[in-house]
Amino acid sequence: MPFFETTRRVQHSAADMYALVADVEQYPKFVPLCEGLRVIKRDATADGGELIIANMTVAYKLFSETFTSRVRLKPAERVILVDYLDGPFRKLDNRWTFIPLSEIESRVKFYLDYEFRAKPLQMLMGQVFDRAFRKFSTAFEARADEVYGKRKPAPQTAAEPSAIGG
Repeated sequence: MPFFETTRRVQHSAADMYALVADVEQYPKFVPLCEGLRVIKRDATADGGELIIANMTVAYKLFSETFTSRVRLKPAERVILVDYLDGPFRKLDNRWTFIPLSEIESRVKFYLDYEFRAKPLQMLMGQVFDRAFRKFSTAFEARADEVYGKRKPAPQTAAEPSAIGG
């Protein structure tokens, strides 16, 4: 079962990065393989967050699939949780965590665990999805640079890796 986990130090505030990832309607503009995204339902939650049900269409060459997810936006915790509801996957678990380091810098944690429902589809599309998912965090960072402006990176310490692969 493929999974991917990365932690990136970015030159944007945790609030800005959270807002960027929470703006799911913009995904087709910059997320790898995302051909379309349609919000089916959006509701406020008791904890001050939002619950979104959305269909995302992913495409690669002749392959195109649509799946439905529940996105839980938790701004007070700076967390976004994505649960799989329906489509070609057996499971899809996605989590984003945004940790402020300063007013203009944050650490973004991205976790994705997925498995296709059908083994032939896993064999056919597994590597393509794996490469695309590994580009997600950099795609969001590049989008943040575009939306909020690019900043000069602060030096990283040896104890703080930029990526962890799974």
